[in-house]
Amino acid sequence: MPPRPRFDRRAPVRELPNINDRISYPQLRVVDADGEQLGVIDREKALEVARERELDLVLVSEKADPPVCRIMDYGKFKFEQEKKAKEAKKKSHQTEVKEVKMRYKIDSHDYDVRIGQAQRFLKAGDKVKCTVIFRGREIQHTALAEVLLRRMAKDLEEPAEVQQPPKREGRNMIMFLTPRKAPLLKKDKEDGVGNNAVRTIPSPARRISTQD
Repeated sequence: MPPRPRFDRRAPVRELPNINDRISYPQLRVVDADGEQLGVIDREKALEVARERELDLVLVSEKADPPVCRIMDYGKFKFEQEKKAKEAKKKSHQTEVKEVKMRYKIDSHDYDVRIGQAQRFLKAGDKVKCTVIFRGREIQHTALAEVLLRRMAKDLEEPAEVQQPPKREGRNMIMFLTPRKAPLLKKDKEDGVGNNAVRTIPSPARRISTQD
């Protein structure tokens, strides 16, 4: 029975860019850093021109005949390409729904933790499902759960808008928040426009402490 192959723990070989001495084509069509055509010249001459200008000779089109190279600052070019790739990845972020769960009798510390979690989710561009969980006879306190959720909406009015106001769903009460598209104006904050219904809700500090 042949011996089993050993697992190769070596890092994968990284593909090196085709620049400078790694370019092997004898004839190249060369463009300088300003976009000026230098014509078709041999490889050694192209490398010499790049060295004289303290730049790199970079292969940009291998399939052309002859292959096309550009004289440029490769380090700067690579940095700009990576920056563009990161920006494109950021823009292509797929919105997810993240959930924060709590009880209607949540203490102030745990409440602050949930607020922090929601802020991180919203900052990442995700929607937030705020869920108040009822156990047993706690279901009779849906009014207090609604107060809690509206309090959360008010505390998160800077980064978030209410997509779906508090609503009972089975043995839970839920509310959906979505990242705010436009900043909340100072006047809107004073008038409570960001969360209209919050203005008429009694102070939650007194009611949330109510026990069964």
